[in-house]
Amino acid sequence: MKILSNKSNLQILHEDNHIIVINKRVGDIVQGDKTGDKPLSEVVKEYLKEKYNKPGEVFLGVVHRLDRPTTGIVVFAKTSKALTRLNELFSNRQTQKTYWAIVKNKPPKNDDNLIHFLKRNEKNNTSKAYLKEVSESKKASLDYKIIKELNHYFGLEINLHTGRHHQIRAQLQAIGCPIKGDLKYGFDRSNPDGGIYLHARKLVFIHPVSKEVLTLVAPTPDDAVWNAV
Repeated sequence: MKILSNKSNLQILHEDNHIIVINKRVGDIVQGDKTGDKPLSEVVKEYLKEKYNKPGEVFLGVVHRLDRPTTGIVVFAKTSKALTRLNELFSNRQTQKTYWAIVKNKPPKNDDNLIHFLKRNEKNNTSKAYLKEVSESKKASLDYKIIKELNHYFGLEINLHTGRHHQIRAQLQAIGCPIKGDLKYGFDRSNPDGGIYLHARKLVFIHPVSKEVLTLVAPTPDDAVWNAV
């Protein structure tokens, strides 16, 4: 997929009158948080303001988020109509999300459907996966398959069926396969850039205005481990 070039150094995967889709880098936060760091949403606003010579405030709606240490596809709405419809699509799970992950150990099976019950710990911002329902837990489901065996790691393709907090990270930890670099979920050392090897690779959804089916694919970060996958 061709990446559109621009001064803001954004990797733009798709842009039209109603939406803009970015390939998020490690460390980018999608929306402002308590860190006070400049969010990706503001960078995109500045890009739109400059590109279209817009006076005043630029409208940009945040539709969904990715964890700060992860990479991949993030969709923003450029109009309020698109935002309302995209919010419905995402909340009703009328999207197909595919992730790639690089994990430490070989999963018990080459492919499987994982079902756990995730309980969130607000204090340390983690989720723990249980095999049986516990108090205040939510059901989480995904399927995975091994797509590449490397010397020390395994590349997985993951399809999400639910959208829980840190779902992929917690469920992979639960089967003994922590994601490379993910100290929070059981990996033994961090990556130099502070990121983890989890990438929102592909997203399929119906365009909120044109009603066409959009299939978006985000290139993985350019490093030796991802390039091997």
